[in-house]
Amino acid sequence: MRTNPLLAKAVSATFFVSSALVGISLCTSAAAQQNAATATQTAATSIKSNPSFDQLSKQFLNALWQESPEMAIGFGKFDNADRLTIPNQHSRDHFVAFAHKWLAKFAAIDASKLPAQQSGDLDLIQNFLRSSVWQETTFREFEWNPAQYNIAGEIDSIINTDYADKAQRIRTLIKRLKHAPAYYQAARSSIVRPTMEHTQLAIQQAPGALVMLDQVEKEATEVKLSKTEQAELKQRIAAARQAVNDYKTWLIDLAKTQNASNTRSFRIGADLYEAKFGYDIQSRFTAKQMFERAVAAKQTMHLNMEKLADELWPKYMGDQVKPQDPLVKIEQVIAKLSENHTTPDKLMSDIRAHIPALENWITSHDLLTLDPSKPLVVRETPEYQRGVSVASLDSAQPFTPTRDTYYNVTPINDRTPEQIESTLREYNYWVLQILSIHEGVPGHYVQLLHANKSPSLIKSLFGNGAMIEGWAVYGERMMLESGYGGNAPEMWLMYDKWNLRSICNTILDYSVHVNGMSEQDAIHLLTKEAFQSQAEAAGKWRRVQLSSVQLDSYFSGYSEIMALREERKKALGDKFDLKQFHEQFLSYGSAPVRMIKGFMEKN
Repeated sequence: MRTNPLLAKAVSATFFVSSALVGISLCTSAAAQQNAATATQTAATSIKSNPSFDQLSKQFLNALWQESPEMAIGFGKFDNADRLTIPNQHSRDHFVAFAHKWLAKFAAIDASKLPAQQSGDLDLIQNFLRSSVWQETTFREFEWNPAQYNIAGEIDSIINTDYADKAQRIRTLIKRLKHAPAYYQAARSSIVRPTMEHTQLAIQQAPGALVMLDQVEKEATEVKLSKTEQAELKQRIAAARQAVNDYKTWLIDLAKTQNASNTRSFRIGADLYEAKFGYDIQSRFTAKQMFERAVAAKQTMHLNMEKLADELWPKYMGDQVKPQDPLVKIEQVIAKLSENHTTPDKLMSDIRAHIPALENWITSHDLLTLDPSKPLVVRETPEYQRGVSVASLDSAQPFTPTRDTYYNVTPINDRTPEQIESTLREYNYWVLQILSIHEGVPGHYVQLLHANKSPSLIKSLFGNGAMIEGWAVYGERMMLESGYGGNAPEMWLMYDKWNLRSICNTILDYSVHVNGMSEQDAIHLLTKEAFQSQAEAAGKWRRVQLSSVQLDSYFSGYSEIMALREERKKALGDKFDLKQFHEQFLSYGSAPVRMIKGFMEKN
């Protein structure tokens, strides 16, 4: 999952940007540049660009950074970082007017006369603007999701990104924090019948802002500030702390009064779901069609897993009689294999050890070109980002490529012994490796490194979540197909279990939000048909209550990438080269798979 990603933090398009949609620059080695040159040059220069569109898109981005400093910060632009947008109706109306104005400007561009790359950029810009209007006028998450109001993320980016010297960054925060009390007051005024689930998430995440304020206070002692600046910082941090605490207290009091009759359901319903799926996934299929494809894929996966369970049964189950029910048989073999897992104290070190091993495998098997000078940093998930997923990737931004990229892992030591054991069994010896493939190498981390090498800044900025998550899922398959794990049936069974998670993500999300699936039925799906642990299933149930459509990204993107690869194999025959396919695919940035398909066919 991209952070936050992931997977995947649901936020208002007006004020925030999830780093799940943020690309990063890749300073490839000379060898990397040479190997990727053909695909990238084809994508960038085979057809002349349209100067008027180039100019208009640049004007749009400059205007967007002015309109939303928070979005600019999310993408690594800090020119207006001292401004904190107050999330009131005036700001929302202003952004909607901004979006309509730019939609009108881009409507004047004849898409049929644009080169393919620019036509794709136009499509992404228009989708972003239309989605933003829909978010503010129809979806209206600002009313029912209190968790989207948190000043921590931007403080984190400002204080921990070396875009300027530390003293200047502190001065930026002095100005920004001036408006923190007004920010939280506007948040309280905007919230109407929030869901109980998002209210609890907001209560959980609110202290993360206090942690960031503590860091600012500490870092300020390391720089030279005037007495006036010191006094302003002290006063504004104190006022911001009070605002955060007051907001949390207000939410706690609100939560005490919440019940089914006076709160909104977290289920968004069929109409909103289809619309959101269209904007977020940008697939050639509808949400309902993708759900039906996932149901069929689950049945196929169960057949594959039964064969592997039969193969492994004598080794692990001995003379024990096989159950007649194939799902019970699969479950028992998985349960036995899951006894092989790490410990809470070794979780982080084991994950850190995965990264160089995965990089060595990719290089030695010539699957992709990597750059060892851009290391991935494994760290504990910051407190303000916790509560949604076990792991995620927090990437650098297009305009600040030197910032570290983090593989976030949420500590489990504070859980009960039963919860710890359940989590470790879920992320057992084999699955933990697949998790690192997904989040790190060759998954999110590598894809996002390549994304900023795309000649299209638009595709790096407004990347498609389904392509991003789909690539991470595809990366898992790619590694096992190349022989990673020794083609051991244990690894393949655990891979199938993991891949079944992506399939069931789509089934779960659609079933819950559209078909009204109950918690009991959801847990049954996840534990008995997807073979997930109770802890993982409980976490997924929590996640489906806090997000919508994002869980579709994995299967939607993966299935379309696999279909595209098979189409290219058929079209190119003996000329098909897997590494070239990977690098050409990634060279187009984080564009929707349907768009990349068109580019590759034309080139």
